[in-house]
Amino acid sequence: MRINPEYKVREIAGENVVILQGEYGADMTRIITLNESALLLWNELLGREFTAKDAADVLIKSYAVEAATALRDAQLWIDKLSECKLLD
Repeated sequence: MRINPEYKVREIAGENVVILQGEYGADMTRIITLNESALLLWNELLGREFTAKDAADVLIKSYAVEAATALRDAQLWIDKLSECKLLD
């Protein structure tokens, strides 16, 4: 899977918000924000194919977290991106 490159993260009012580049009249009732770990995963994996294990490896490298916990959290992140249609 891959993060759809048409989406960009911008900091707005102290929040990291995912926006669709060039989209005019966007539906601002659905705002997608990323917390610190979600933003880390986004930045590390943007522009390349990745798996849940790749995302878990980023979490393990960056945080003191066990492999099973990292894999569970990575899969939850992927599921949410998929639900929001942010993945190709």
